[in-house]
Amino acid sequence: MTELPPCPKCKSTYTYEMDELLNCPECGHDWKFEENNAGDENALVVTDAYGNILNNGDAVMVIKNLPLRGSSQSIKVGTKVKNIRLVNSDHNIDCKIDGLGAISLKSEFVKKV
Repeated sequence: MTELPPCPKCKSTYTYEMDELLNCPECGHDWKFEENNAGDENALVVTDAYGNILNNGDAVMVIKNLPLRGSSQSIKVGTKVKNIRLVNSDHNIDCKIDGLGAISLKSEFVKKV
């Protein structure tokens, strides 16, 4: 019996197989088995606020006013950010915003464009 991989969304180990898909009973995510085995086992999977998978180089839009720590400025709703870079930390998007410079964002405050 082969061991099924954990859920790429919530990392639950209680996955099960249904037809050609793997399913997660905890978060309801379903995916194809080949998708999980296509790349590195420890590949970083980052999703936006609506569950869309983000990739390096994508463009995203900010969905909430985000105050900048240590500054009176903030990132306004609707700010479009191009060419993002995904990193493995609590702020999992590195990017450059015109007028502000290099910024780290959390993926839960952006949507894919």
